[in-house]
Amino acid sequence: MKNIAVIGSGTMGNGIAHVFAQKGYQVSLIDLKQEYLDRAIDQIAKNMDRQISKGKMSEDEKMAALDRVFTFTDLEKGLTAVDLVVEAATENLEIKLDLFRKMDQLAPKSAILASNTSSISITKIAAVTDRPAQVIGMHFMNPVPIMKLVEVIRGYATSDEVTSEIMDLSRKLDKTPVEVNDYPGFVANRILMPMINEAIYTLYEGVAGVEEIDTVMKLGMAHPMGPLHLADFIGLDVCLSILKVLHLGFGNPKYAPCPLLVNMVEAGYKGVKTGEGFYQYSAGSKELVVAPRFNK
Repeated sequence: MKNIAVIGSGTMGNGIAHVFAQKGYQVSLIDLKQEYLDRAIDQIAKNMDRQISKGKMSEDEKMAALDRVFTFTDLEKGLTAVDLVVEAATENLEIKLDLFRKMDQLAPKSAILASNTSSISITKIAAVTDRPAQVIGMHFMNPVPIMKLVEVIRGYATSDEVTSEIMDLSRKLDKTPVEVNDYPGFVANRILMPMINEAIYTLYEGVAGVEEIDTVMKLGMAHPMGPLHLADFIGLDVCLSILKVLHLGFGNPKYAPCPLLVNMVEAGYKGVKTGEGFYQYSAGSKELVVAPRFNK
């Protein structure tokens, strides 16, 4: 594989483009508007500057990597002559199904089609294509340039050859791939989201406040970040979407989203991205500036 297309230039998409470009791959970064793409390139450059400051990259390596990223607002042009397409659009089933139909029509027939979905069925996505054996999940963790894990999700029809190729490719990115089967939430979010949901229920039921809950999990369980703070970073809307997938997929009430989470998302409190969730953040920054809005 030499040529990689990444669809979606948000936090995950630009991170995925970053790691591929850094490792020598030519990357076609695709989004709806050029302003989104320009913002993504700026973010990639800033993230590479952090690597330079830590001695993990040189200025010449940064410039060479940026030169390997090409931006497109035209999906057809962006998918010309690619070996792998990684879809990193918003976590919405209909949007992903529509994209995979188009990817299937426009990408070379030999290309592997991957999704960075955090919970949506790879089998369901693959079913709208004429190449289900070549469709796979490639779930990177945020922030992509730093986190080592890639969940490699096999759909019902994903071939052994494609799975092996994506496992090997992940290792070439200096990631640690873990092969999992296609069930709601896979492994990471099937375990993580119920924990976050239970933390929200603990707050909702008045057992303890935000800082108390997070402190217990940080100091008692050695978690680097408390579950409520982590939910803000992930995005409360994303957490809600994944919980809905788990609840629908398993039909088990233990996955039902906490009413507090539902209300917060409906009210527009989505965490870092909106400046307020369980904590408050400075505008355009992940820096926590105000104590939690919830008290015991």
